[in-house]
Amino acid sequence: MPQGLRLLTGTAHKQLARDVAAYLGTGLGDATVSRFSDGEITVRLKDNVRGSDAFVIQPTSMPVNDNIMELLLIIDALKRASAARITAVIPYYGYSRQDRKVQPRVPISAKMVADLITVVGTNRVLTVDLHAGQIQGFFNIPVDNLYAAPVLLEHVKANYDLDNLVIVSPDAGGVERARAFAKRLNCTIAIIDKRREKANECEIMNVIGEVGGKDALLLDDMVDTAGTLVQAADALKQMGAKKVSAACTHPVLSGAAVERLKASSISEMIVTDTIPLNGKKDECGKLTVLSIAGILGEAIKRINEESSISSLFN
Repeated sequence: MPQGLRLLTGTAHKQLARDVAAYLGTGLGDATVSRFSDGEITVRLKDNVRGSDAFVIQPTSMPVNDNIMELLLIIDALKRASAARITAVIPYYGYSRQDRKVQPRVPISAKMVADLITVVGTNRVLTVDLHAGQIQGFFNIPVDNLYAAPVLLEHVKANYDLDNLVIVSPDAGGVERARAFAKRLNCTIAIIDKRREKANECEIMNVIGEVGGKDALLLDDMVDTAGTLVQAADALKQMGAKKVSAACTHPVLSGAAVERLKASSISEMIVTDTIPLNGKKDECGKLTVLSIAGILGEAIKRINEESSISSLFN
């Protein structure tokens, strides 16, 4: 590796950081993150980073606010220690769902977080499957938004009968994602149309497309409480789907998500390791976790070498 590359991480996802470091054939920088008794976070870099090309690997998942603060403090420490360039590697970008005003008198939180990351001294951002691609425009610095699709596609090609597979978007907003995924597998697509006829009534889910007798794969960018996903799986089963699986990049899995998945008709839930699962895989045998360390590591290598990373945007 060229001299000057430094990998650092907070407490959010040390395993992913170690996997990226292993891919690059290097180690992690020595940084300690601790807390005062009142909860204040303190960071100390133990290595000399002057003139280095520093990459901070830190998803801003639960606990979201703590992980964002750790990221900001590590970046500030690097800037004050004279790092030449600082790249925030954020596999999962917290607050990404709050990317616009959906009602009066609410913040655009995704923009505010982007401002914080920028003003603290970040030179570049590297992330994976932003919930809304336009969040890249919230930054006035370069943003590389990688896609986990190649990792998911490899697993699906190796383990599913593509001749009998239909890719399903759980809502209208995910149709483009499902279409691109299905095109690379030469599969058909279907769409879940959900609507609430009256206030306080359960949502009605209609399936647009042919799923009878087929293996259905629900595709989304993230799964939070898994409520909509489980309802969509039930709707597919009612329409005659032979088997229902699901795939997503970001396994947020908050609240009762794991319990819902365990009790659902979903046979396999394919996710990546952008977010640490903290024992949830052991709790739910339906989870299959794929690593994105190779994609992140290759992007970091190319950024460090000042070479093109456009081939990774697919």
